[in-house]
Amino acid sequence: MLWGKYIGFFGFSMIKFLFTPFGGPKAELTFNETYVLCVAGAITSAAIFYFSSEYFLKKAHKKRKELIRKSIETGIPLKHKKKFTKANKLIVRIKHRLGIIGVAFYAPLFLSIPLGTIITAKFYGKEKRTFPLITLGIAINGLILTGSAYLIAYFFK
Repeated sequence: MLWGKYIGFFGFSMIKFLFTPFGGPKAELTFNETYVLCVAGAITSAAIFYFSSEYFLKKAHKKRKELIRKSIETGIPLKHKKKFTKANKLIVRIKHRLGIIGVAFYAPLFLSIPLGTIITAKFYGKEKRTFPLITLGIAINGLILTGSAYLIAYFFK
């Protein structure tokens, strides 16, 4: 078997799911192998980061509080980060326009699985349907991406 390729596709799709299926035809994997590996890797990563997102959010909050405390103690003013960046505006625009389905389907796809899943959990973590929607989004997007990859490979042989 092709364990090295399998582990590579599984591992890379845990981080950047959007581009991974396009390597399938070049690696001489079948459509089904590419689809299953990419979707399995993405869902595994989504589960890890979705269910541990509260930990990451609390850790970031503690770190920010500690920086503020040190800043007050030392008297050195803390540099203020921009809150209204282009990326943040885009995320909020998607949240308001598309709601839970849009964020659950597209944030993990376009940002990355870990970051998109944490953002989705931050906005909609209390709703029971959030993780199933993320999983459904990964499965549908995986089918579209893998299909596109193999269609492109077929036409440019």
